[in-house]
Amino acid sequence: MDEALGEPIGKVEHFFSKIGVAIINIENGSIKVSDTIRIKGHTTDFEQKIESMQVDHKEVQEAKKGDDIGMKVAEPVRGHDVVYKV
Repeated sequence: MDEALGEPIGKVEHFFSKIGVAIINIENGSIKVSDTIRIKGHTTDFEQKIESMQVDHKEVQEAKKGDDIGMKVAEPVRGHDVVYKV
């Protein structure tokens, strides 16, 4: 892993292109609303601040290892893109 990217915290599981929402599986650590993340993959590479996220269709402020979160993303993402905490 490239340390310059930050701490890898999870992977994109699915992307709903019509609504611009990614499902991200948190594999390490935790993230919370207002954290900045970077999503990097074969054709994906951008940073964004987390404005809101949901677990099981409920708004949450923080997500931890083992959670699958849904969040709006600024650009299209693909399954297996890696999510880093910046």
